[in-house]
Parts: sequence; C-alpha cells; structure tokens
Amino acid sequence: MDAQVIARWQFGITTVYHFFFVPITIALSMLVAVLQTIWYRTGNDRYLRLTKFYGKLFLINFAIGVVTGIVQEFQFGMNWSEYSRFVGDVFGAPLALEALLAFFLESTFLGLWIFGWDRLPKKLHLMTIYAAAIGTVLSAVFILAANSWMQNPVGATFRNGRAELTDFGAVLGNPVFLATFPHQISASYMVAGGLVAAIAGWHLARLNGHDETDTSGKGDAATWRWAARFGAWVLLVASVVVIISGDFQSKIMTEVQPMKMAAAEAHYNTSDGSDFSVLTIGNMEGTEATHIITVPGLLGFLATGEWGGEVQGINDLKEQYDQQGFLRNDGSQTDLQKTFAQELKQLPTNVVPNVPVAYWTFRIMMGLGFVGMAIGAWILWATRKGRTPGPSRLWMMAMGALPFLPLLANSFGWIFAEMGRQPWIVAGVMPTWTAASPSVSAGEVWFSMILYTVVYGALAVVEVGLFMKYLKMGLPDVAPVEVIEDEDAPLSFAY
Repeated sequence: MDAQVIARWQFGITTVYHFFFVPITIALSMLVAVLQTIWYRTGNDRYLRLTKFYGKLFLINFAIGVVTGIVQEFQFGMNWSEYSRFVGDVFGAPLALEALLAFFLESTFLGLWIFGWDRLPKKLHLMTIYAAAIGTVLSAVFILAANSWMQNPVGATFRNGRAELTDFGAVLGNPVFLATFPHQISASYMVAGGLVAAIAGWHLARLNGHDETDTSGKGDAATWRWAARFGAWVLLVASVVVIISGDFQSKIMTEVQPMKMAAAEAHYNTSDGSDFSVLTIGNMEGTEATHIITVPGLLGFLATGEWGGEVQGINDLKEQYDQQGFLRNDGSQTDLQKTFAQELKQLPTNVVPNVPVAYWTFRIMMGLGFVGMAIGAWILWATRKGRTPGPSRLWMMAMGALPFLPLLANSFGWIFAEMGRQPWIVAGVMPTWTAASPSVSAGEVWFSMILYTVVYGALAVVEVGLFMKYLKMGLPDVAPVEVIEDEDAPLSFAY
C-alpha cells in the first residue's frame, strides 16, 4: 500500500475510535445537568446520587475523548498537507472557533462544576454544568459545519491557488449541515439514553427480590428503576427525532450527492425503478446487484419525498460525470465545483464509491438503531407500575448490548457518510488521492499508525477499567451539600 492509502486507514481508525466518546459527551453532559436540576428543585438525594454517579462516568469519557481528539488535528498537517493547504482558509475557521470557543467553554465550566460543589451556590453551580453541556453542542456545531462543507462546498471561491472563504454564513447555512446537525445530536441522545437505561436496568435486575427498605443499600432499586425509565424515554424520544431528521437528510444527500444515495441502495440503473432494497446480493467488485427483498417505491420517497419518484442510478451518474463533470441532482454546481469541472475530467478518477461498504453500513446503522429502540421499549414495559425485572440471561445480555447498539449505529453512519463521499475529500472539487502529503513515505505513516494504535489500546484499557470500576460500585453515598465560606479552604474533588 502507498502512503495515501495507509494515511486513509490511519485517519479512519483514529476517527472511529475518537467518535466512540463524542456522542456520550454531547448528550450525557446535558442528562447529568437535568438530573442535577431535578435534585435542585426537589431536594431529593436520590437525584443527587444519580447526578454524581453518571457525572463521574461522563468525566471519564470526556477526559479520554479530549486526548483522542487531539490526534485528529495532527493528521491534517502530517498526512494531509495538500488538503490543509487547499482548504485551510475555509476549514480552519470552524475548527478555530471549535477550539477557542467551544472547547474552552466546556473545559472551564466543567472544572468549575467538578471543584465547585462546596464552593459555589447551588444555583450557580448548576449553571456551570449547563454551560459545559452547551459547549459540547457548540463543538458539534463547528465540526459538523466543517464536515458538511466537504460534502457540499458552498460559500467559497478559488483564488490564489486555493479555496478561500467568501461567506461564512453560507457555511453555517449549508443544507447538509442543517440536516446533519439535528440528526447527529438526536443520535447522541440515543447513545446517552441507552447508556443510562442499560446501567440502571442492570443494577435493578441484580437487586430483584431484595427489600427496598433494607438499610444495607438494597433500597437503591427504586432509584435504579426511575433511572432506567428516564434513560429509556430519552432513547425512544431521540429515536423519533433521528428518524425524522434522517428522512430529511436523505433528501438533502440525494440533492447534493446523488452518487452517494445510489451507492447506499446499490441502485445501478435509473430504469430499475425506485424500490427500496432490504436485502441484496452483489458481486465482490460492486458492479451489479440482485435485490432479494424490496419495498416498492420506498427509495423514491426517501430520496425525493415522492413515492416511486425517480432516483438516478450509479451507471447513469458515472456516464453523466464522464460527459459533464460532477453535478448535483438538479444539474447545478457550487462555485468551487464549476471551477474544477473540466480539470477533474482529465484526472483518472473512479467516481463510484465502494458500493458494498455504502450499502451495508447504511443498513447496519438503521438495524442497530431499531434494535436499540426495541430494548428501550422493553425496559419501559418491564418496569411499568413499579415492577422489577429478574436477572435473566436475556435481560442481562440486552442491558450489556444496549449502550453499544446506538453507539455503533453512530459509527456505521459516519463510515457511510465518509466512504459514500469517495472518491472526493471535497465533493466535486478535490479527489482524496490528491490531498495527501507528497513528502511523507509509507514507512513513516505506518510508524505513526502503529504508535497511535498502541497508545489508543492503552487508553482503551484505562477507559474500560475506570468505567467498569465505578459502574459496579453503584450509587455513591452523599452528604448534604454545604457551601464553604472559608476562602483559604482548599478546592476538593467532591465525589
């Protein structure tokens, strides 16, 4: 493999690894804030215990997420210098705002939240976790805006040998971003809701049959039951938003990247109709497919909003590219795409992405999400009217799997989004193979990838070890929170 291929593998591995922590950070921060709000309003220590329990898990996840995210910045300069040179003026703006505004908002107020339990008035302390949670969302805003620009490069022009930003408002108003943002945020709440529900459901089942008034600690069952139902409701409500926003996103994707939609459905010829393929068998080259189970007309609705609407096929889009260059579904182009339309036709670029990868990641994403929804509904049913589920093998397996189902659905969704964009690193403007650093050898990329893998492996051991340690400890004992007036008293990590 040459350096560019290895660099792609490295970026894919590190990005997927980092993204395991992102949705938990985005949503669990707000759920912890909600739990603390309920405690602040009711004074019931049950909610303070839940706040501190899930807050500690959030902090572990946040710390590892920060460490793994730093690597992403390094790779732009190390392995993708041509990309950085070409799009730095555009891509750098949202990334700078993410670091200067969002990250410092998160870290500053999270520090105040950690050390301010007995230092800040309760209401002010509550505001710090909300500020940190808002910071995580702002971080998502700028990162998603940057990625959406790669999918649909608007608000920029070609000048002085590179892309230059002309309208930052257009970048933030990019229809891809407007569709992706609610989809990703709601998907993050599926992950956090599933995590809260699964941990609570696991503890609840272990306490089944014990007297809830037992002073030995078995009275935690009522608290775990409430948390399990709370997490399940978050999961299910977020799932509805995911489905609605995903439908909107598929239509935007069809408009700006018709080849990605065609690849997602293994839809090779426009004349094949617009049936949605539930199951397909294709050849290993990804050049043809046999649809086994289909839903008539559904693909047309997903792509255009019209049942049975026409959807362009892979072969027709490839022929169109050979004749006219990269076009959006309506035949239009952005300013940058117009600039490079003729030049790109001269390059040896295969405009068809890896169809089997696009097809199956799209379906795995949806399948995992629906299974997670089913388990969430089961939790609500099993805990209705104060019931406590027994620690059956099926229940415990479901609780063990639930946090990973929406989390992996998120990951497969992003693999689909990025692999489906290929061969472009900037759609219709810059092929991926032209963006790599020309002076970096394959051996150097191999070395850095092995080094990152070793470090990430060690971080995984630390993360899982800490997570499982505090997960098994269960709800912490809490004392009345009293604000210390002594200015000379040392700050304390109040857990």
